[in-house]
Amino acid sequence: MSRKQYSKELKLELVKKHLEDGISYWKLGKEYGIEASIIRRWGYKYETFGEDGLEKQNADLCNYSAEFKKKIVLEYLGGNITSQDLAFKYKIHAPSTVRTWIKQYNNHEDLTDSRKEGVYLMAKNGVRKNTTLEERISIVEECINTGCDYASVANKYGCSYGQVYAWVRKYKDKGIEGLYDRRGKNKAISQLSDIEKLKAENRLLKAQTQQQQMEIDFLKKLDEIERR
Repeated sequence: MSRKQYSKELKLELVKKHLEDGISYWKLGKEYGIEASIIRRWGYKYETFGEDGLEKQNADLCNYSAEFKKKIVLEYLGGNITSQDLAFKYKIHAPSTVRTWIKQYNNHEDLTDSRKEGVYLMAKNGVRKNTTLEERISIVEECINTGCDYASVANKYGCSYGQVYAWVRKYKDKGIEGLYDRRGKNKAISQLSDIEKLKAENRLLKAQTQQQQMEIDFLKKLDEIERR
């Protein structure tokens, strides 16, 4: 049985009636014949992603790396934050997604990448974005800092999931050299001076160190829980 579709305009109308007029989700659901939980979900998406969150589901918002999932679970295990707050803080598609990762962790299941290698999301206009070397360095730095949340970084910079994934992979394999665009006339463009290269490498190494520390903290927390 197919799920009933609702327009963005209707979703926005009901969410604003709740937020601006104070009408409860339950009352709105009864009046419009829609489950209150569905309208509540629209409210969450609107508050998290704005009006874009009410569009047809964007796959970019639903794909997360294993590293990012571990980061979220670690923060939850640290206490003082709920799955709802984590979802809102990191703009995760739904609080239930966070709860699923926590459940998988508690069941000793591996937290894996949501999207298999080789299957990538294209940018919104279907065209791979052209970037400068400096932009690629910044994108890789931010991706590492977010625990390799390829989807959100791609969405922020208007790139494809595949581009961000490839740049991070190339950097890990070859360092800064892996981020040079060596195609055709771009081969000699955007080269860095020795000082600029050292500064860029320092930025990325700092991000990697922070990510590695997060992984160490995660494993320590895992060991503590398993000893209980």
